Amino acid sequence: MAASPEKSRPSAFWPLAAVVVPLVGVFARIELRGVENLPREGAYVLAPNHNSEFDPLVVAVAVWRAGRAPRFMAKESLFKVPVLGAALRATGMVPVPRTSTSATQSITAAQDIARDGRGVIVYPEGTLTRDPDLWPMRGKTGAVRLALGGNLPLIPMAQWGVQQILPRYGKLRFPRRSKVIVEFGPALDLSAHTATATQPATLTRATDELMARLAEMLSGLRGLPAPAERWNPAQHGQNETGRLES
Repeated sequence: MAASPEKSRPSAFWPLAAVVVPLVGVFARIELRGVENLPREGAYVLAPNHNSEFDPLVVAVAVWRAGRAPRFMAKESLFKVPVLGAALRATGMVPVPRTSTSATQSITAAQDIARDGRGVIVYPEGTLTRDPDLWPMRGKTGAVRLALGGNLPLIPMAQWGVQQILPRYGKLRFPRRSKVIVEFGPALDLSAHTATATQPATLTRATDELMARLAEMLSGLRGLPAPAERWNPAQHGQNETGRLES
């Protein structure tokens, strides 16, 4: 794919890509779909489903192959890890404070992204899906909050096949090279929500629309009907780590 200026310009992504792309290729044959939906230039928020600890690598390679530099919202604590923290800072990853959910910080992050013309990858589920059949579960409002706060296109991304490489909470299956389909969807229309973009009810509705779109896209990849309702960990006695509450 034609590279954007942020990919073709020398950066810390180049040496990382030289290592990560071939490594991921050992495990995954990635098929890209809908690449035309990812903006060639400018800022955006990319919202993928999350069903394996391995899929961030697949998502990063897919975005790189599509012509953009992959930047994630990453836990602030990761920036303190030697070597990893330096790589995160050098590639412009966005730190997320563990205890902060304030709208002000989200809007500030979105404004920074928009100003710099960068894209950012945000998992709307916030963690691995808890749905027993690996469908997208109930989402959190972070991706929508960023998109609305910065007036950025919100691009849904569905991926399927990574669970054959590393099952959720399982062990890496090697040697194994599995087909993984990654689809970029058209930007979600958020125009109906802009007038009340900071209201919790609005953010929840928009997030529900995003998760429904992801489920619809994943249904197309899997050839199965998606469940009518999203899995809600709170209703099944689970916390954010997937463990049962006592």
